[in-house]
This record gives sequence, C-alpha cells and structure tokens, in this order.
Amino acid sequence: MAFRILVTARSFGKVAGEHHTYLQANDCEIVLHAAAHPLTAAELAPLIAGVDGVILGLDVCDASVIASADRLKVISRYGAGCDAVDLDAAARHGIAVTNTPGANAIGVAELTLGLMFALARRLPTTISAARGGEWLRPTGSELFGKTLGLVGFGMIGKEVAQRALALGLTVLTYDPYTSAVIPGVERVDLPDLLRRAHYVSLHAAATPETHDLINAERLALMREGAYLINTARGSLVDEDALYRALTAGTLAGAAVDALKADPPPADHPLLALPNFFYTPHIGMTTDESVRRVALLAAHNLVAVLNGDPCAYVVNAALLRQYAEGTRP
Repeated sequence: MAFRILVTARSFGKVAGEHHTYLQANDCEIVLHAAAHPLTAAELAPLIAGVDGVILGLDVCDASVIASADRLKVISRYGAGCDAVDLDAAARHGIAVTNTPGANAIGVAELTLGLMFALARRLPTTISAARGGEWLRPTGSELFGKTLGLVGFGMIGKEVAQRALALGLTVLTYDPYTSAVIPGVERVDLPDLLRRAHYVSLHAAATPETHDLINAERLALMREGAYLINTARGSLVDEDALYRALTAGTLAGAAVDALKADPPPADHPLLALPNFFYTPHIGMTTDESVRRVALLAAHNLVAVLNGDPCAYVVNAALLRQYAEGTRP
C-alpha cells in the first residue's frame, strides 16, 4: 500500500531530482502544498489528516497540528532546525521528527561570506544607486586582516571558519555546547568575542536559551563600527535593540537571512535602514544544497515509515520515554 506524503517545503517540490524518484520508488504518493510563505499552524492543521508522513519546511507544527494528524508517523524536516515543531507533542503521539544536519552547510557558509562582502563594500546600496543613475562610490573595507567572531561552531560554523581563514581573517568562536576546534580558530567567551570581532556571525540553534542572545547589553559590547551577520534564526536577535544600534551608528551595519517574522511586514523598521541588508531565508537555496537536503529528508522519511534505523531522529529520547511510560 502506498504511503501518502505531504510536502510543504517549497524547494523540495520545485527542484526535480533524485529525491522525487526515491520517494516514488518507495511507494510514496506526493501531495505537494508549498505556499509562498511558511504555513501557520492554522493553515497546516487541515492538511495533516490522512497523510503518513510530511516533509516540512519552516512551517509551524505545534500541538494543535499534531492533534489533527490521524495516521502520521514521521515529520521529516527539510533543514536542520526543529524549533517550529513541538517535539514533545510529536513523541506523545508516537511520531518521529527527523532533520538534515549539515546538508545545507556549504550553501549557508557561502552566503555568510557573501553578506560579509556586501557589508564591507556596501554592495546593495551601491548597486541600487547605479540602477537609479547615481554615481555612488563609497569607500569600503577589506576582509583581509579583520577578525570574525562565530557564535555557534557546528557544521556551518566550521565551514565559515575554513573559508574565513583562507581569506586572511582571524577567527574566534564561542560555543558552550561543543569543545570542537580546528587549527587557526581561537575559542573565547562571548563577551571577549563581541569586543574583539569586526564581524560577528551567528550560527547557533534557536532554543529558549538563545532567544534574544544578541540583545542591547551584548550589542553594546561590540566594537564601534562592527557588523552583525545572522544566517541562523531570527529569534537570536533583539530586533528593537539592533535597530537602535544601527540608527545610533554604534554598529556599522547588519545583514540577516532571517527575521523573527518571516516574511516580515513591509513596514518593518529595519528594512528602511540603509545599513541593514535582508535576504529572505535563502541560505540553503542553492541547487547543490537543495538536492543534498531533499535527498536526506526523503531517506529519513522512508526509513521511519519502513521501520528501518534512522540516525537523524531528533526526538528519539522522547519517543523512548513515552513508549516506556517513563516520560515525566
């Protein structure tokens, strides 16, 4: 009997490739419902009934959505972050949640470096002026010799570090959850990183502990004229505090690939600032990253449906606790 699979991840559905043929070869019927924006819980809930698995984008999958599922066995996240999925509610209903760590690391790392170049040379502003017939030639700065601070040193942070070292930057990292190091990278505490770095780049996971990690107090620690880059999650940054730092000029600029509300309202204050650059969560949107992430998401989904081992079940401990009746 075929498995019915809901796909909300836009790039998964849009890009043809091995991920589609793999699902078809494993008796999966794809139901594509990829909206122009991440689905809210109210939008996702009516779609979840009658499906065995879902390949989920950035959509909100909370307890109300999971309560609407009548035969769901697996939520396969198309990406690494699972902050929009209620892992406990899924485990309580016996639903495995999987993710695709590292499959998008190169795409996000390259975007991070691209945003650093854009800030250093004010590229969006200059390009926009040229299109309007204005001969704007701002004096930029070189990345060579500068210091980059990486907040979070997982797979993406390491990819950024390797590229930054090749460009001649000094690289600092802060990550209390790993002791990993690579040659040439200095581990420091967060205040030291913020004080020393010309560029601070965020690569931490979205958790209650990292909510507004970069707040007014920590922005005040950053050296005058520094830049902030966020290709992780919008929840890591206090946006009101960032706005004040950018308008006051204590921070030279910021470039982010995610805001707390994605897509943001058209009148979002940060979007009006000339020293703030926003890309709409495109970090992993390269042809290569899409194919790697999509295929791993498909493999995860099929493994769970077939009862095979899967290395990327993020709520495995919760599932075991509920199955044993030991969940507090």
